[in-house]
Amino acid sequence: MIEKVRIRGYRIHRDTTFNPRAGMNIIVGGNESGKSTLIEAVTLALTGRVNGRFAQEELNPHWFNSALVQEYLAARSENGAPELPRIEIEVFLADNAETLSLVGAHNSERPTRACAGVTFRVIPDPDALTEIEQWFASGTADIMPIEYYKVEWRSFRDEAVTRRPRNVRLSVIDSSTVRSSSGVDYHLRQILSEHLDREERAKISLDFRRAKHDISGSVFKDVNDKLAADHVDLHDRPVGLSMDQSSRTSWENSVTPHVDNIPFNLAGQGQQASIKIALAMNRESQIAQIVTIEEPENHLSHTSLARLLERIDTLAGEQQQLLVTTHSSFVLNRLGLDALTLVSDGSISRFEDDIPTDTVRYFQKLPGYDTLRVVLADRSVIVEGPSDEIVFERWYNDLFGRPPIRDGVDVISARGLSYKRFLQLAKATGKTVAVIRDNDNKQIEDLEADAGDLLAPGTRCMFVGLPADGHTLEPQIASANGDGDGLRLALRRPEGDDLAAWMEKNKTEAAIRIATSDTAVAPPPYMKAAAEFIHAG
Repeated sequence: MIEKVRIRGYRIHRDTTFNPRAGMNIIVGGNESGKSTLIEAVTLALTGRVNGRFAQEELNPHWFNSALVQEYLAARSENGAPELPRIEIEVFLADNAETLSLVGAHNSERPTRACAGVTFRVIPDPDALTEIEQWFASGTADIMPIEYYKVEWRSFRDEAVTRRPRNVRLSVIDSSTVRSSSGVDYHLRQILSEHLDREERAKISLDFRRAKHDISGSVFKDVNDKLAADHVDLHDRPVGLSMDQSSRTSWENSVTPHVDNIPFNLAGQGQQASIKIALAMNRESQIAQIVTIEEPENHLSHTSLARLLERIDTLAGEQQQLLVTTHSSFVLNRLGLDALTLVSDGSISRFEDDIPTDTVRYFQKLPGYDTLRVVLADRSVIVEGPSDEIVFERWYNDLFGRPPIRDGVDVISARGLSYKRFLQLAKATGKTVAVIRDNDNKQIEDLEADAGDLLAPGTRCMFVGLPADGHTLEPQIASANGDGDGLRLALRRPEGDDLAAWMEKNKTEAAIRIATSDTAVAPPPYMKAAAEFIHAG
């Protein structure tokens, strides 16, 4: 199990510490927030590989944190001798019999602590310091001179690590790039290796080489005899055909799994992801201790995704740690809001102790609500239904000259769900939220008292229409527009028509007509107040 990850200088992560919990971790964040980079860093430190290739082969100048590089260049111009930029990723592992060989005190813990773990570094090559100096002195150092850097991979015991530690079983699944192009791809080989013990792999390898040898002696025999009879030679030596016995043609690189008699690489990408996840989690004796899954929702229909999440939930055991990234509220809700980890500009926050258990269970049973929109939005407005959402967006645009989303304000319909569920999530994540709701013939003070500490001045506020102006949205609109003709024109209703009654019978149609009308309709005061509050942010 991973107890802590510390990343310094790697891409967006300047100095980030992540303490995953045992079991499920659902990692969310906006685009370019650093969530995928977090998974990539863990993989680098535990396997020495990225994209299935050794890190030294994939070394990239854009791996270095751009802010640290710019600070180095600025400091260099001032005093001439700052420390060169470097990358360091530490993974602290739980101490047990399997990780004993990785235990040591060569880590960043202060005070010093001996524990199990590995450190992955990209550092200047000591033998190339002169060349590095010349590169930066040239005045054209727009990118890092990776040709003069080296990868260093060591255990906390300060011993060199050359391959993934044998007792740290990790499975990496990225459903966005899951398609295999030939044979068994690196990730699938890694997973299959956990399902085949050493004796089984050795037997397959020997039988495969024996089969190739037999082909050389039988299938190719007639061809080789013909070549000999025709005196085909090279420098007086006979030329013949034989099966390649080198490691390039090992059985892992020469065979491909089949799914229902279809080659794995021709199966749908969603099906490939599902198979890899099942293989990673399904064997008790050699189960992967750590499984990373990137965006399981990719390439899957709603039904297939629901079945996959059920399988993940069923197979996940106490001795297994899952790191799952997602952009899907459905995935987050179904696997549990208490597993939420928010990544934002390289910083990481967890909320397992802040979201009530009953709310976690509620969204697991009804996972279709847009909880992730509340988590990721700069500011949110929670309304009761689609009619409120439609007219609020129109009035916000009328007031400020642009739709709310352009200001980072997400308007979310609770669709009958208690506003308290969203306020609990907003409180846990520290988000600014405006709740707009009907008074339902109750006093505003009573509604606010019922919300209790879920409301907070300036951060989480409730906006409710005065009971005297009506108990729902439609009479509130009618009251705000009085006897004027503006509302009637917007609704395209004849003289003498009861506008409030018509709107209540035709809620969505009325909201659409108001939103698309060339005639301005005045917002009820509580709607205007909510727009001004959330705009001020």
